[in-house]
Amino acid sequence: MTVPTPGLSGLRRAGALAAATLAAVALGVAPGARADAASDILPIGDADLTEVTTSRALADGVTLTHIVRGTEPTPADQINTTSRGPWVVNVLTIDPRRARGHLKATYGPNLGQVEKTTDLVRDSGALAGVNASFFTFTASPLYPGDPVGLGLYGGKLLSEPTTEPGEVNFVVDANNNRALTGKLTWSGSVRNRRTHAVLPLEFINHPPVVPAGCTALTDQSACTEPGDVVQFTSEFDSATPSGVGVEVVLNRLGCVVRTATTRGATLAAGQTSLQATGRDAGALLAVASRGCLDLTSALADQRGRKLPLRSGLFGVNGRYPLTANGQIVVPDGGSDSFFARNPRTIAGTTRDGKVVLATIDGRQTTSVGTTLDETAAVAQALGMSDAVNLDGGGSTAMAAEGALVNHPSGAERAVGDALVYVEGRYHGGH
Repeated sequence: MTVPTPGLSGLRRAGALAAATLAAVALGVAPGARADAASDILPIGDADLTEVTTSRALADGVTLTHIVRGTEPTPADQINTTSRGPWVVNVLTIDPRRARGHLKATYGPNLGQVEKTTDLVRDSGALAGVNASFFTFTASPLYPGDPVGLGLYGGKLLSEPTTEPGEVNFVVDANNNRALTGKLTWSGSVRNRRTHAVLPLEFINHPPVVPAGCTALTDQSACTEPGDVVQFTSEFDSATPSGVGVEVVLNRLGCVVRTATTRGATLAAGQTSLQATGRDAGALLAVASRGCLDLTSALADQRGRKLPLRSGLFGVNGRYPLTANGQIVVPDGGSDSFFARNPRTIAGTTRDGKVVLATIDGRQTTSVGTTLDETAAVAQALGMSDAVNLDGGGSTAMAAEGALVNHPSGAERAVGDALVYVEGRYHGGH
């Protein structure tokens, strides 16, 4: 059971007032200042709750705001039902008109492994950042950092958006800090330049699945069941996934330099690998048998318009939009625990182009977390006209100036990637 939330119309009215309040906060409320009831920001919980807001500038155009709503810790058995909170929210606001740095997404030494948000912020020389994409985590012991959905870094598409209806993406151009939210789609293919034979790509940088009926077949080309066709890049891991199937390694010109009837290779910088399982193994061998290959990879926004993969473009995946054009758009989750109170990480944009990153601590007596409905209400109140729900739960983390800002539920978790703000102009890389 979760606490009832105000109707959407009420949330929208509260959001409009609270967005104006936050704008005042971002302009310089003194640290330690106390907000009165009329200037409360968070439209959640009982109306009589005390709310304390502090804010400070981290750099020109970059503000860190700390909001605490409710003063008394809640009993542990009431975390999911209380209307008294407390709630702890940390908000990083970036104004592209004043900020002299850039926002981007980053991962660790390779895409397949995980690192703590604080380490990702520090290692990228960033001023601040939050955790970002959903990733395979415990589902993939060998490659836990593999994004489950879009992973776009410096114009390089290293993980394609899924077709799962709940996926929503947050994309930012580090050259101007302009961001967009929405659901992207992807298509990819392999084409032999000489024979013009074409084979569709199914994934980028995800271990292919061997068909259940063909796991005992060393020669996957003898399998009659469809498998996977996957492109791997040198950013994925120290080596490509090993196992039965076929693998074709291409040089930076797209020409075949090695073909193997088992999978698993170490790629040099600039090399690309194609792996296939099931009956697709034979199809890949046929397409790659002569000459060089062209790989196509195209992203489109939710209106079907092509999104060029230019330098400086970064994108991460989330699950479910929270607001769109200022309106709350959270779907009905029923009894799904994902929609219940949890720690949350949010990314979004305001109508005037600011980028807002926020964390909500949860699963603690000192901050109970938010349902997805409550999360959307918070996003709207923070002025986010368009906002997405990033990975949350134990992943939720914000770091600034070398230190953890929020209080994760448990020890800080290693994650797949992060959104970070780095001082100075963007000069390439992830």
